[in-house]
Amino acid sequence: MKSAKWIVFGLALAMMAGTVMVLFQLKTRQHLTRPGVKVGSARLYDEDTNLVAETAVLLPANLPGCASFPRPIAKNELATLPKDTTFGRRAYAFTNGFAALIQTVLMGSDRTSIHQPQFCLTGQGWTIEKQENISLRIDRPYPYLLPALKLTASNMIKDENGHPLLVRGIYVYWFVSADKLTAGQGTRMWSMLNTLLHQGLVERWAYISYFAVCLPGREQTTDDHLEDFIRLSLPEFQLTTGAKIQ
Repeated sequence: MKSAKWIVFGLALAMMAGTVMVLFQLKTRQHLTRPGVKVGSARLYDEDTNLVAETAVLLPANLPGCASFPRPIAKNELATLPKDTTFGRRAYAFTNGFAALIQTVLMGSDRTSIHQPQFCLTGQGWTIEKQENISLRIDRPYPYLLPALKLTASNMIKDENGHPLLVRGIYVYWFVSADKLTAGQGTRMWSMLNTLLHQGLVERWAYISYFAVCLPGREQTTDDHLEDFIRLSLPEFQLTTGAKIQ
């Protein structure tokens, strides 16, 4: 009986050692794939106007019918996320009163750069009321469907006079790599594991989100404007596309 236990123990040790060797070999030979978004030289700052990066996801600065300006990267993000994370963040204001924010987080060699987006919203005081899987038709460079997740949320803020004001938020996001688009965190993780095991490559995923805020009763109009804005701006910085449709 004792000898049998020692045999099982020895096999377990051998399996553990084999697993460690496989993981070590994968780590030493893994390489990052190219990103699915445009990356280049651009200065990013934190809330105190300190320069925090000189490389960024290149979000469009000039779009028809709107003004845009860069937004700071929060200090807690910089402290929490891996040092090789690449950001992109820009706010847009249209002449018709519609405004939106584009945010991108591009991972480096550490996959923990990308986390569940819902945590960010709830951490900022938003209550998520509805979650929907959607497909957006993107027309450039050719027609394709973009899989995304749309969150409808609410928050109680203070107006300019200090009075409580209920607002709604429309938040649309998805993930993109060199050759894949998905709205599913599980799908992204499985793809990373599969590519790492079979090709020794680390897929460099980016998380892209669009966010617009409105008053109650304006949700549908804001949603329509946001979808139009995605169609207008996305081809300017996302390199990966879906399968062509008619």
